[in-house]
Amino acid sequence: MIQAKAIRMLALLALLACGVVGLSNHASAQQAGAVPGDALGINSDSDLWRFVRTGNAGSTQLKDELAAVMIQSEGDNYRAIRNGPVSTYGAVGVVAIIFLLAVFYVSRGRIKIDAGPSNETILRFGTIDRFAHWLMAGSFVVLAITGLNMLYGKYVLLPVIGKEAFATFTAYGKYSHNFLAFAFMIGLALSFVLWVRHNIPNKTDLQWLKMGGGLVKKGVHPPAEKFNAGQKIIFWAVSIGGLSVSLSGVALLFPFQTTMFGDTFALINLVGFSLPTDFTPLQEQQLNQLWHGIVSLVMIVMIMAHIYIGSIGMEGAIDAMNTGRVDRNWAKEHHSLWVEEEDQKAAKPAE
Repeated sequence: MIQAKAIRMLALLALLACGVVGLSNHASAQQAGAVPGDALGINSDSDLWRFVRTGNAGSTQLKDELAAVMIQSEGDNYRAIRNGPVSTYGAVGVVAIIFLLAVFYVSRGRIKIDAGPSNETILRFGTIDRFAHWLMAGSFVVLAITGLNMLYGKYVLLPVIGKEAFATFTAYGKYSHNFLAFAFMIGLALSFVLWVRHNIPNKTDLQWLKMGGGLVKKGVHPPAEKFNAGQKIIFWAVSIGGLSVSLSGVALLFPFQTTMFGDTFALINLVGFSLPTDFTPLQEQQLNQLWHGIVSLVMIVMIMAHIYIGSIGMEGAIDAMNTGRVDRNWAKEHHSLWVEEEDQKAAKPAE
């Protein structure tokens, strides 16, 4: 009996000894980089990690195909560009235009009506024109403020009003930005339909530009039609830029549903370029955001100059969009060809 127990004890000790040896060998093998199965252990597969690091998609059981991307490395590039050149040059542009307008106002002063008000008005814009303008302009101002807050708010506004107020303002600003975008698009489309026929460039615009639009020197009034060259530049910049930010904005509102940059680059490549077209859904969104921000900043800078000259910068200009009627002397000095055309229409007998 005792001999049988001794034999079982020796057998158990032998099994334990074998297990300890096996575990020791297994641990040594792991330390050397060898692990069971197909795992690589500490032996790095450079091709595999290069594949993962560059944002390529593997396989996943999830329905969301984006989950197959383990590392979205382009996010580093996007963040560097957004927080670097876009943010920096955008801030420089906004500050520069404010500074230049201030210098212009101090040196030139408010542009007065040289002949003085005539107390006689002429209809410049009807109700539908003013509705389209204010729908587009009002929504753009809100979009500009909320957009600038997304880019600069945490640096400029947050330290002033605190975290809670900033969070509330930003949250409501985001909703305003998303929904008022559609009001801007409607105003943009309506304004284009109403005014495009008046904004075709011609030789008169060249003369207006050569004379600086009469803005620099007092008493200089180059001939102009209903829209002068400066206004035509603003019109086409807003029309093209507004369409561009609208398309990129829609792509951001409905993410991963469009391939705007891939399709656009493919069209450009038809004329001899070799731009990349194979973008991942996340890359498309990053390009949309960058482009949306860049074009918006350019438009903000231009519109700030437009707001200045249409309000405090020029006497009588704001009446065109407030009441629709402007002083006749103002119209003759800044849009003489248009006044002549309107007078001819008024003198023509009704048929």
